[in-house]
Amino acid sequence: MFEARHQPLLSKKGYYRRISRHLGIALAILFAALGLGICGYHQFEGLPWLDALLNASMILSGMGPVAQLQTTGGKLFASFYALFSGLTFITVTGVVLAPVFHRFLHKFHLDREPAAPRK
Repeated sequence: MFEARHQPLLSKKGYYRRISRHLGIALAILFAALGLGICGYHQFEGLPWLDALLNASMILSGMGPVAQLQTTGGKLFASFYALFSGLTFITVTGVVLAPVFHRFLHKFHLDREPAAPRK
């Protein structure tokens, strides 16, 4: 996916395209996680769609639940969704920052002119 050490540094246009692609992947992951949370809160806790969206958004952002959970299924779902949301945050951060770190390391380790042999 990324260029190897011996390959030249990606152009700025290609780099910005790569960052855009990674931001798109991160947004897709976030929307999928949000959709999972909305459906879960609606199904297990019986929340209306708007309240399920609010609760899922707040959990996914790390703020905490809004609605008081009443059912055992809803409480179990909220527990697993909170753990899942933490992993989603780490994953999205990695997806967004991967091209930046790769470019930095690639630029740092870019092969230069080979040194002249010592006599």
